[in-house]
Amino acid sequence: MRVARASSTPEESPPGGAGARRAWPGTRSCPLPPGLRAPRTGGPVAAGPGASASGRTGSIRRRSSRAAGTRSGAGSCPSARLDCNGAMSAHSNLPSWIQVILLPQPPKQLGLQRNVGSSQFKTIEDDLVSALVRSGCIPENHGEDMRKMSFQRCARTDKGVSAAGQVVSLKVWLIDGILEKINRHLPSHIRILGLKRVTGGFNSKNKCDARTYCYLLPTFAFAHKDRDVQDETYRLSAETLQQVNRLLACYEGTHNFHNFTSQKGPQEPSARRYILEMYCEEPFVREGLEFAVIRVKGQSFMMHQIRKMVGLVVAIVKGYAPESLLERSWGTEKVDVPKAPGLGLVLERVHFEKYNQRFGNDGLHEPLDWAQEEGKVAAFKEEYIYPTIIGTERNERSMAQWLSTLPIHNFSATALAAAGTGGKAPSPLEGSEGDGDTD
Repeated sequence: MRVARASSTPEESPPGGAGARRAWPGTRSCPLPPGLRAPRTGGPVAAGPGASASGRTGSIRRRSSRAAGTRSGAGSCPSARLDCNGAMSAHSNLPSWIQVILLPQPPKQLGLQRNVGSSQFKTIEDDLVSALVRSGCIPENHGEDMRKMSFQRCARTDKGVSAAGQVVSLKVWLIDGILEKINRHLPSHIRILGLKRVTGGFNSKNKCDARTYCYLLPTFAFAHKDRDVQDETYRLSAETLQQVNRLLACYEGTHNFHNFTSQKGPQEPSARRYILEMYCEEPFVREGLEFAVIRVKGQSFMMHQIRKMVGLVVAIVKGYAPESLLERSWGTEKVDVPKAPGLGLVLERVHFEKYNQRFGNDGLHEPLDWAQEEGKVAAFKEEYIYPTIIGTERNERSMAQWLSTLPIHNFSATALAAAGTGGKAPSPLEGSEGDGDTD
């Protein structure tokens, strides 16, 4: 799990000094949580894994509470925000504000997004919010209503979809040893990997300008249809790998992907998506079975889009569909594109390239590239994600079962007719195997 920290909005100390009761913005005054410390003059700085934030010398300018858009009153204190250049109010002895968290997600977790009021199905966000409250980073009422801490996830991942580089942003108190204390209350398969300062008003979803997913699959998925559906002796040849990459490269650029999701018409602007790159890496062998990883980087993805992109290429390579179907699927005609299993899909990285260009080297903020955490992310994938995907594939045979449906798949049928829904397409928000963002 990665953490980036947003610009702070410190408040003045109430009468009685720094140890007196202080108010969280938008709530009544409350006692300072144990271990809470004030950032030093000049504002907080980025902290790496396992480290706490410390002070940084910086330009300081004082703003009146009126200019800062705040007011004084019973139970609350004036506050000041960091300006767009990172300048901070001299009143720096109160908690800082927005953090951004990198949140790995193993395949067996019941998705990222929290289902408030449901105790039966526990998600990643349930574990995270509980750890934040127990470690004293947020008030308990913020855990009950996530809007109070301006919580925002960078990309949505649902049940069966893993994440090695998920990022969320939220308001938290800075406490000593913040990473260690939060991780202490998290399950072993969820970890915060870093802490960085970001600009005021930072929103992890809006500031993210690209996302990279990978799809791990057994290479027998590319074997010709005349071979056994689960031929574990199959090895991907250089010629077939070249064909796969030629087809995957066709997705690059801007296309109308209305056939690669549900409830999107060909005339809807939101169905047009931009893919920066998509390719298949060299295969490797695990537990006697050969696997390959497909990587795709795009600005954003719709529900099931990546799984259908992979599914169509597999169907073409195996000989069940003509190559012309790929280009036809971007037209106005409705095409029933097959959807590959969700097991192998992993959100690998989110990109903040425009943000980094503007703020990454301004002297106050670090670029959000997480280069220092790459080793920990790779270790998480090797320990939790890949073994789970490979073991589940062996036990449940999800890819082999899906491949057995391709001979009877009608690529010319509409999605409604193929699903037999009786006229109602499944909503993107009702699915349990999302690829990424939903509109």
